[in-house]
Amino acid sequence: MRVAEQARPARATAPDMSSDSRNGTLDPQDGVRVAYVMSRFPKLTETFVLYEMLALAELGLKVEVFPLLRERETAVHAEARALVERAHYTPFLSLAILAAQLHFLVQRPRAYLSTLFQVIARTLPSPNFLAGALVFFPKCVLIAREMQRRGVQHVHAHFANHPALAALIVHRLTGIPFSFTAHGSDLHVDQTALGWKLAGSAFAVSVSEYNREFVRERVGAPAADKLMVIHCGVDLAQIEQATPAESATFEILCVAALRGVKGHRHLIDACARLHAAGVPFRCHLVGGGPLERELRTHIERAGLGGQVLMHGPLPREAVLERMRAAHVLVQPSIIDSAGRREGIPVTLMEAMATGLAVVASRLSGIPELIEDGRSGLLVEPGDARALADALARLRAEPELRAGLGREARARVGAEFDLRAGAGRLAGAIRSAAAKSALRS
Repeated sequence: MRVAEQARPARATAPDMSSDSRNGTLDPQDGVRVAYVMSRFPKLTETFVLYEMLALAELGLKVEVFPLLRERETAVHAEARALVERAHYTPFLSLAILAAQLHFLVQRPRAYLSTLFQVIARTLPSPNFLAGALVFFPKCVLIAREMQRRGVQHVHAHFANHPALAALIVHRLTGIPFSFTAHGSDLHVDQTALGWKLAGSAFAVSVSEYNREFVRERVGAPAADKLMVIHCGVDLAQIEQATPAESATFEILCVAALRGVKGHRHLIDACARLHAAGVPFRCHLVGGGPLERELRTHIERAGLGGQVLMHGPLPREAVLERMRAAHVLVQPSIIDSAGRREGIPVTLMEAMATGLAVVASRLSGIPELIEDGRSGLLVEPGDARALADALARLRAEPELRAGLGREARARVGAEFDLRAGAGRLAGAIRSAAAKSALRS
């Protein structure tokens, strides 16, 4: 496998995302100016946000980027660099922020004060949401003013927690319609104010049917009906199918942030079982995070220092190189003690797009991506024995690995295509912007 060479430059240079906005009634094909709000940018683990923005730009939307915080990581995807240069970063306190508060207090005092009151009242049950609301509110007011100045016609937020609240604040102050995408832990851990956000949105997106049913059970059918399911996806044209790995040692790959929800401890325990059974293997952990020291200790105590290797965070091209050299990718996700869980990991989609066999947990929306025994293998979350058995089976049956990989690539192409999902999202954004223009 190699990344398609002719297609890569379009991604690396990034489409034009800053053309002049239009006023008045919108033609459905007009380049609607949409502002993206996310917690942090650029975030190495959130490629789905990056590539969605690029795909929308290719479809003719004018994308502006408004992160709540600037992320400073040692590795940055090449495609993100041009967007970082144009992103609208704002401090927590500045003269511009004070001026924005005064602007809305003078021009729209009722909207400003009622929004502040509602934000506090709605987030009061959750200390985390309340603290975030109080910290980010002044910044969101400045963002609202900047979006007005730039002619933004729609706001889309990624994640149902702080970014969705920021988009709602912008909407209440300016009238610009908004939407948001709910993924995993942002939705599952705390649903405070979720119904309010959904009610105020033009529409909302769930990355899985599982999430929509989760919302239905906890917030009610009317709120869930506001959600349209658009799976995150990958661009199959950008990823060619891999040739089988040549290493005689069974090469296991896990690409995930080093956080409890990712289940690395159970993969290490599964590796200990493989080692005890005399299976020759190497397990490569790609990613960084707060559990790095703890996981290194766990590896050493299991006597796996030479077999479980930690590579830290890597950009996408380096991850694809790792996939080229692997026999299997593992995503051993769990529900952690706080209730955090995956949505549908895009890493699984990328691995499946290469034709790599995958093993993952039967959890959340993952079974919507992987058909057990057909396009991958599923095990129960936290079951190290089952995980070890699945890996041993794939090592012993190369024909099974190859068959799963072929079906995996076909599955991603049919149901998890980035461009198809972006097309649906672009249509919903254009529709919401057009309706708003007609009302104004």
